[in-house]
Formats: sequence, structure tokens, C-alpha cells
Amino acid sequence: MTVVAAVDCGTNTTRLLLAEVGADGSLTELDRRQAITRVGKGVDRTGRLSPEGIERTVAVLAEYGEALRAAGATAVRAVATSAARDASNRDDFFVPAAEALGAPLELLTGDEEGRLAYAGATLGLHGADGPFLVLDIGGGSTELILGTDDVDHVVSMDVGSVRLTEQWLHSDPPTAEELSMAVSVARTYVDDVVRQVPAMKEAARIVGVAGTITTIAAMELGYYDPRAIHHFDLTRAAAEEVFRTVATEPLSRRLHNPGLHPDRADVIVGGCCILVAALRHLDAPGVLVSESDLLDGIARSLL
Repeated sequence: MTVVAAVDCGTNTTRLLLAEVGADGSLTELDRRQAITRVGKGVDRTGRLSPEGIERTVAVLAEYGEALRAAGATAVRAVATSAARDASNRDDFFVPAAEALGAPLELLTGDEEGRLAYAGATLGLHGADGPFLVLDIGGGSTELILGTDDVDHVVSMDVGSVRLTEQWLHSDPPTAEELSMAVSVARTYVDDVVRQVPAMKEAARIVGVAGTITTIAAMELGYYDPRAIHHFDLTRAAAEEVFRTVATEPLSRRLHNPGLHPDRADVIVGGCCILVAALRHLDAPGVLVSESDLLDGIARSLL
């Protein structure tokens, strides 16, 4: 049995995928894990990864290292994204992370991140239903990727759920002025992208990936189940309704929303701002939610 391992160290979440490679090159998931470690908390303000964030993430990577060795993984690809791109002290993280995991950490560019996210997001979709616009809302950055059989355009924006929250959403619950500014900032980023690549408005289908979008889908359903969420049609009206709910609740009440992981409750409003801003500006009816994403793209790159 040949096993590959993919690891994604994001601004907000650290994730692992272990998959068996079939004789035909297919991947069968053996183990998928995630932990909200916030390695990028505060990096927008300080330009540095905090010692606490590094410690939390390295501890999780040590567990992942044990898991991939126990599974007999013969190929490992571990990547870091937005927060590490912005941090002046990334080596303070990369060195102990590689030791804990037992594999080096690779810094992805925004373009590389987008292409891998597209490869994962479009698994199981037919090119005839494209072109697809993949919307990948992360903690520190958001990628918009347009393509059909292959990627045509990738644009990485320096706005994500954690970054937008730390920059603009300071009250509990956020004030109307804070929410208006956060949505406006997100919409300005999307507008800049569409002016660069007008074809993004012509995509046949928007595919949404990563924790913000899967969480909003889970809140709409009232529970989190990857099987129910994968290829769930999240309408723009439903996304707007979830946004109104979480944006008007203090954190103490927001925590109790079904489908919302407690560790994501403090940044979900920022993530909603990005999603609704994108859907409004693109005048889109909604998104097709995919549980396959960057992590799956990383695994496929090992084949």
C-alpha cells in the first residue's frame, strides 16, 4: 500500500490528509484532521508570528508526524501560506515545525496556493459545466481562481477572516460602521480582481472552499457533516441570513449556533463579510460548497 501525506499550515488552521494511492492513481482518504492553531494571529499588526501561535502549531505538527509515520506515508508535502508569507520571523516557525513533523515546510506563493486549491476544489466536477471560479477564503488571504480543464487565472488577495477581523471588527458585536467598512474593504479587493480579469464575472459556477464557507453551510444546515456539506448549494440569500445572524450576536451567544465550531466563532463574521461581498459584487446566486480543497490538491501533487 502506497500512502501520501499532505499538511497545510494556514493562518488559522493546521490540517492533515493521509490517503492511499490506488493502482489507477486515485486517492482514498485514510485520515483527515484539523486543529485551529492560529499561527497567524496578530501577524497583520506585528509582522511576526507569535511564540504562542508557533508553539500551538508545532505541537499539532508533532501529532501529525506520528500519524503519518504510523500510516507508513512514503511521500509528504507540507506547506505554509499567507501568515508565513507575511512574517519576518518565519524561520522561527519553519525550523521547529520541520523537526516536529519530520518533513520540511514549503512556503507557497499566492499563485501556487490558488492552483492547488483549484485542483482540489474541482475534483469530481465536469469541465463541460465550467468555467469554474473557485473562491478560497482563508484566515490571511483569499484566492479567486478561474479555469475549466486547467487554471486560467489566479489572484490572491491580502484579505482573510482573521486579517479582516483584526483590522476592522473590534466591538462585540461589531458595530454597523465596522461591518460596513469590513464589507466595503472586501468588496474593493474583489472589484480590483474583476477589473484585472473581467472573465471572472462570466464563470458558469462558483465553487467555495475552506473553513469559512463550509462553516456557513453547516450553520445553514444546522449541523456539520462533511458528506452533507460536500457539493451543497449555498444560496446567496442563505449566506446573507447567516451573516445577519452572526454579525448581530455577541460572541457569548454566537458560540451556541448549531454548525459553528467554537474556535471559529470569533472570526466567522469577518469570513462572512468576504463571502457576501464577493457574491454581491459578482452578482452570483450562490456557491457550490466543496470539502475538497487545497489539502486535496497538495495530496494530488504527490502522485
